[in-house]
Amino acid sequence: MTKKQRTPSTYQRNALAPALIAAAVLFLAPTLLESDWFTVVRFVVAILAAIAAWFAFQARQWWWIPVLATIVVLWNPIFPFPFSGPVWSAAQPVAAVAFLIAGPLIKVRRP
Repeated sequence: MTKKQRTPSTYQRNALAPALIAAAVLFLAPTLLESDWFTVVRFVVAILAAIAAWFAFQARQWWWIPVLATIVVLWNPIFPFPFSGPVWSAAQPVAAVAFLIAGPLIKVRRP
């Protein structure tokens, strides 16, 4: 019985874990919109969007930076925008989908 050798991956996806965590939080966010816990959602999403944007910068995938920077600005907890209503509720899963697309696509070639 011989073991099959695995070929190592040629790419490294550093933004995948932050993107998956942010997407999970954003899918739960509409249930927390009117509570004090939404401040925690804002912190988590803004920080993870900044981390993913940094990984996009390192990977030289510039087109993700404006998308993630927009999420950082709109979900910032320091100077929050007074958004509410169905548009803000719909923005949560839209941002989650953006994270789910960006996470796997932001990648760098392993040396």
